[in-house]
Amino acid sequence: MVSYPDLRNIQIIFYDFDGVFTDNHVLVDSNGVEYVRCSRFDGFGISRLRSLGLIQFIISTEVNPVVSRRAEKLQLPVHQSVGDKAEVVAKVCGEHGIALEHAAFVGNDINDIDAMRSVGIAFTVADAYPSVFKHAAIITDRPGGQGAVREICDLIGDAIESASSPAP
Repeated sequence: MVSYPDLRNIQIIFYDFDGVFTDNHVLVDSNGVEYVRCSRFDGFGISRLRSLGLIQFIISTEVNPVVSRRAEKLQLPVHQSVGDKAEVVAKVCGEHGIALEHAAFVGNDINDIDAMRSVGIAFTVADAYPSVFKHAAIITDRPGGQGAVREICDLIGDAIESASSPAP
């Protein structure tokens, strides 16, 4: 059995977008319109964590209508054009009165490392950029865009629900 850090105390989770919600590929048509691929599995995980009271945000370096539309569909607030993700994480946690040790961040590339290091629990996806793995407490079995977010949501949701269930 795999041993994970204690996930029961997570109160807020931040997700990078590209490479976490997507498979890190982009299709561009002849008009310059971008298309990405996401997993529908993730939406159920997001909803489950919302029902458990977790606050969730997407933080993206880019400004992209694809990110906006997906965030809208998932009913997640999104911060775009973010140069310093750790700064946004700290600011949002402060606004919600949540200590950074009760925050989680899901990243997949080097621009996520500072944010991953700033929180209590850092996650990365199975196909993250190699230098990111050493900064993650948990590495998903699934790659980005293929249900990795759902996997993370299930781990957190299961931990929270088991903590609130009475012992037999």
